[in-house]
Amino acid sequence: MLVRDESPLKRTPLHALHVARGGKMVPFAGYEMPVQYPAGVLKEHLHTRSAAGLFDVSHMGQLALQAKSGKFEDAALALERLVPQDIVAVPPGRQRYAQFTKDDGGILDDLMVANFGDHLFLVVNAACKTEDEAHLRAHLSETCVIDSLSQRALIALQGPKAESALAKLCAGVSAMRFMDSGPRQVAGFDCFVSRSGYTGEDGFEISVPAEHAEALVTALLDNADVLPIGLGARDSLRLEAGLCLYGHDIDTTTTPVEGALEWSVQKSRRAGGARAGGFPGAEKILSQFEKGASRRRVGLRAQGRAPVREGAPLFVDSASSEAIGKVTSGGFGPSLNTPLAMGYLPTALAENGTQVFAEVRGQRLPLQVAAMPFVPNTYKR
Repeated sequence: MLVRDESPLKRTPLHALHVARGGKMVPFAGYEMPVQYPAGVLKEHLHTRSAAGLFDVSHMGQLALQAKSGKFEDAALALERLVPQDIVAVPPGRQRYAQFTKDDGGILDDLMVANFGDHLFLVVNAACKTEDEAHLRAHLSETCVIDSLSQRALIALQGPKAESALAKLCAGVSAMRFMDSGPRQVAGFDCFVSRSGYTGEDGFEISVPAEHAEALVTALLDNADVLPIGLGARDSLRLEAGLCLYGHDIDTTTTPVEGALEWSVQKSRRAGGARAGGFPGAEKILSQFEKGASRRRVGLRAQGRAPVREGAPLFVDSASSEAIGKVTSGGFGPSLNTPLAMGYLPTALAENGTQVFAEVRGQRLPLQVAAMPFVPNTYKR
């Protein structure tokens, strides 16, 4: 018997502000979130690329991880039991992209990990945050204290004018470089600020106590360069940037190597490294580093004008009956005025320039494997 989930959608601390500014609210990861504002997805996307866009990402999970010994290295080594990244080597005031992996090498979630001196600050995906916290508690509670920072909001300010907009409210922010992270005062509020984001643009993510979120966002939106941006443009921006969406481009059935995320696993954790292995799925993942994987995530550019959406099967030619892969993300790239997609193909067909075909409504549409990001990133390194 099917039991319908009647649980009400949660709301972020910025819900009233979204409604007041004409946000079109939709269900997303258990929350009521703005998919767009009156300007529309296309204009919001292009505004972020040319000026600054403000995103509410308060549905994401925020966690603090501290070793009971009080030593950063003990917390870092503990987390390394669950991720294939080198956490010990993250300097104070810096952050690193990571993945929680399974015993078979699949990805449970991807996350950001920052070194805040005496503890780690983690940001995890909204749809996985309950499971992620349980995963941390199940494996690390003996040696670490895990705090859910549920009373904090999280906003992202992205685009070429993000720095100038934030600098008006946060002293010293212009000196930050890509992946710098730490406590900062923003508009008089105690925040955590990282120079990072999910658009391929230079920008920042700002964690702020929930009770101050609306005041901070209002102060940022008072700047004419800054517009509120919804989930629709957030998705098209990250697609142009070639960034994975968990549950779509990577999931429990994909390894970091299959997902083209080798760059995120430092040499110290690979075979022969100082702290090689020791994480779930290490045997399979390290074997794929050495011998390669049978499939790979690739960028795909349409050779026509029709968008190719998630789930479309991929074929080696226009007549074959057996699919060789599938599209995991797809849509229109406003910056390039062309359809873009990502998907999985056999590694032998993953070279840039290879032609494949997607089946859309009974038709085979030609696609070409293309380098990612589709739009060059503008991170301030």
